[in-house]
Amino acid sequence: MPLVDSHCHLDFPDFDNHHTEILQNAVEHDVAHALCITTRWENRDKVLTLARSHEGLSASIGVHPTTEGGHEPDTDELVAASEDPLVVAVGETGLDYFRFEGELEADLDARQHGALAWQHQRFRRHIDCAARSGLPLIIHTRAAADDTMDTLEAHADRETSGVMHCFAEDWAVAERALAIGFYVSFSGIVTFKSAANVQDVARRVPLDRLLVETDAPYLAPVPKRGKRNEPAYVSHTARHVAELRGIAYEELMEASTENFFRLFAKADAGRQLQPG
Repeated sequence: MPLVDSHCHLDFPDFDNHHTEILQNAVEHDVAHALCITTRWENRDKVLTLARSHEGLSASIGVHPTTEGGHEPDTDELVAASEDPLVVAVGETGLDYFRFEGELEADLDARQHGALAWQHQRFRRHIDCAARSGLPLIIHTRAAADDTMDTLEAHADRETSGVMHCFAEDWAVAERALAIGFYVSFSGIVTFKSAANVQDVARRVPLDRLLVETDAPYLAPVPKRGKRNEPAYVSHTARHVAELRGIAYEELMEASTENFFRLFAKADAGRQLQPG
């Protein structure tokens, strides 16, 4: 069963005029489907155009936690955009404090109502959209794991599902995500020698809750580290995760692909990247 790249940014300028080439390379590396992620409201048409133009691409709708400037869609706008047949997920969304450490207050209430209130408000709108649309969430968290999980747990009764994308936390965070029905997705980070915590999680996550991704053009896995990442390279990440778990690459490939289409149930498994 071919692989799925569960998270990539093919609308970014890194790929302009190279889509045919990189998608052909993906096919040659047993990648049959990829989920293209929207990070700015203004870029949603470009993402959807890519998904309409290439068999095997799906799209998400959302505004990245660190995006500043541009239009801030309300929940109704997000829900309306999610109705497009090729939109299979909401996000990426979540919390990211990495670039705002100088603005962080000491307690959660201050973060929710102070300098970072806009991130929390945006996050809740995306959760509202997921609950109303029935689509899964794609969660980004950086330097904010506790607040991200607290927010998701507070809304767990709304029966939203989703994935912790580009997982870079420890097992305690993974356990919290798994407990509320979320999946865990591994990027090229899991291949880095410095990523012992992530490798530990990759060994322990239940096989039926595991996804793989590139986050292209970022975080190319070993042996492509330092290069522009692309969907074909998800095969390196999948092989490494299989080795960590002591299972065959084919077993990991089949499980991760089945998991993708179970979570992103609106995605059409019959739409596959085509050779040539």
